Amino acid sequence: MKGVCFLVTVALMALASSLASASDPSPLQDTCVAIDEPKDAGLNTLSITMVRIDYEPYGQNPPHTHPRATEILTVLEGTLYVGFVTSNTENRFISKVLNKGDVFVFPIGLIHFQFNVGKTNAVAIAGLSSQNPGVITIANAVFGSDPPINADVLTRAFQLDKNVVNYLQSRFLTPQSSSSSPSMMRSVRLLVTIAFMALASSLSSAYDPSPLQDACVAVDDPKASVFVNGKFCKDPKLAMADDFFFSGLHIPGNTSNPVGSAVTPVNVAQIAGLNTLGISLARVDYAPYGLNPPHTHPRATEILVVLEGTLYVGFVTSNPENRLISKVLNKGDVFVFPIGLIHFQFNVGHTNAVAIAALSSQNPGVITIANAVLGSDPPISIDVLTKAFQLDKDVVNFLQSSFWWDNN
Repeated sequence: MKGVCFLVTVALMALASSLASASDPSPLQDTCVAIDEPKDAGLNTLSITMVRIDYEPYGQNPPHTHPRATEILTVLEGTLYVGFVTSNTENRFISKVLNKGDVFVFPIGLIHFQFNVGKTNAVAIAGLSSQNPGVITIANAVFGSDPPINADVLTRAFQLDKNVVNYLQSRFLTPQSSSSSPSMMRSVRLLVTIAFMALASSLSSAYDPSPLQDACVAVDDPKASVFVNGKFCKDPKLAMADDFFFSGLHIPGNTSNPVGSAVTPVNVAQIAGLNTLGISLARVDYAPYGLNPPHTHPRATEILVVLEGTLYVGFVTSNPENRLISKVLNKGDVFVFPIGLIHFQFNVGHTNAVAIAALSSQNPGVITIANAVLGSDPPISIDVLTKAFQLDKDVVNFLQSSFWWDNN
């Protein structure tokens, strides 16, 4: 038996999977200089991050790009005017006003912004489809680089007087300075916004490297019913703001069900513009002691933030260790569930709980373990389940006859 195991080990070690690289297919930082002692971090290779953005009245997250990630953003409080610009040669500006519960998508590499148009503070949560998406704030990068870009280059590039370029460089080379007046800074920001919204990134390729549905079986006859890995794309020139928009994530889900939880997904089925962009979002509501039962996402890592309440969460590592890694999360805490691993969330509080999760696929899929094993259609053979779970056949019969609730 040892000889067989050794033979199998040697044979398999000779194979090389094409999926051996980090699941995030782009560079994971600006440079990657080799070192002898790498440092591990939980998000490494998992292709997703999350941020909270706070805006004062009329505050702006200025025009910027994420060179390695698509961003999906939901408004928790306030009203935001958001938009992005498509690549050359169209340079179309696609914008929308978002209110509480609305969701918007900014495709990878495209210049985008958010602006609080309200008189009160605003808050948003964004998921990004890279462990290290990078941020390039356009004004800072162009006018505040170190050393500075030659003024002649910028004068020609932006068709500006050299004195204007010199002034802009002097402002953005010292972003910590507070000596300028608010009205002057607003004027500079407006000038930079107008100048740079005409730019577009060249990073417009499809980005979700995993399968985008459960199966994509090859066919020889093109006249047969044909599916693509994901969805068909319409002409990019016909894209509209509503293709990247969803409204209603502020509305609580109905938790009056056997598991006491409800998931409101925002994936490619709800936002058609998510096609090829490698990310989606979900709101999860929990009644007191409600459970998002053990499940997997076959095509996505999940990163979750608690907005209200207290959740006990965890995931189980693969064979042979099957380690349970768990944590109690409170408001504002964030936790990561690696792709494909069984995980859960349980509301241990006496009040309702709410969480927002971002997932690193446009269509992450959900496999609720109990539903899949005991509630499949047609049922799995009772002999299989009896042997697999070491249960009496009557117990398996009872479990298969039970109604398995889907909280999605």
